[in-house]
Amino acid sequence: MSRARVARRIAAGAAYGGGSIGLIGVAAVGIVLAEAQLAKRTVGTGTAPLPPAVDGLYGRAFGTDDPLRLALLGDSTAAGQGVRRAGQTPGALLASGLAAVAERPVALRNVALSGARSDDLERQVSLLLAQPLGPPDVCVIMIGANDVTHRMPATESVRLLAAAVRRLRTTGAEVVVGTCPDLGTIEPVYQPLRWLARRASRQLAAAQTIVVVEQGGRTVSLGDLLGPEFAANPREMFGVDLFHPSAEGYATAAMAVLPTLCAALGVWPEPDRLEPGRREDMLPVAKAAAEAAKQAGTEVTGARAPWALLKYRRRRRLTEPAEAVEAGAVDGGAAEGVSDGQGEPLPQDSPYS
Repeated sequence: MSRARVARRIAAGAAYGGGSIGLIGVAAVGIVLAEAQLAKRTVGTGTAPLPPAVDGLYGRAFGTDDPLRLALLGDSTAAGQGVRRAGQTPGALLASGLAAVAERPVALRNVALSGARSDDLERQVSLLLAQPLGPPDVCVIMIGANDVTHRMPATESVRLLAAAVRRLRTTGAEVVVGTCPDLGTIEPVYQPLRWLARRASRQLAAAQTIVVVEQGGRTVSLGDLLGPEFAANPREMFGVDLFHPSAEGYATAAMAVLPTLCAALGVWPEPDRLEPGRREDMLPVAKAAAEAAKQAGTEVTGARAPWALLKYRRRRRLTEPAEAVEAGAVDGGAAEGVSDGQGEPLPQDSPYS
């Protein structure tokens, strides 16, 4: 069965309450368990630092009034676990990149939780929408890896993601989802577990794409954690625990997500029209989802149902924002000492202090 048909079955099962659709065949369970035990002895032997605090205002060079509101939700990848400096996290990189492209300040709120699965998204969305600043202008969600490793049924995983995207869209927020990364790129994982992990990851990523597009969001395929650099330089692209990305890995991921993030707000300089010379196309959403799962950095956005646009946007090199002096949460109006991402706390009379 083609990946497009499998993804459509998973998405349909999520929408209509179908039974669990497994991602790994029963006959392979014994081999998988043996390989998993071997992988556990090597993966995660280092200790990844906890994610640094990143909430605050970025792009202060463009002022402090009327900032764009950016939110990150999801798991440890969205939180930035594995790096020690706030400026190396996806949230800080995306906020500073968006500020530079839009030429407006960006208020960042990150509610992602390390270890989270899709069943934590409801809590994260509720936490985000409870803040007094109002709903965000755009949200980035990175989720799925822990769903695969904890064997959450794919239908349940995508149903929960669809519900989260739907709640955010009803507030008027744009939503960009970085789909499940390719867990087959984790270096200490051996065959056949590597193949099964890749297959499960890509099936889930394709199904995620279908439900997100159906809810009016956009997706970016994280694939092999975004780019051939991971396959060619895994020692450089993974962090000390050999599971979470390194600073270089997060920069590569943010570079791939940024164009879609900016396009969702209408500030990306590249037009939305298709470029056939770059293999961009309009396809049925399930086929577009399957193609995106195979090619890291691919964007899928809805067109006239049941069609979707498959795009390969040009990436923009990101520079790490200056380290924050202090980090504070932009919630409850209690953001005293919130950093603007450029090394200075916000003035006490700003609307975020």
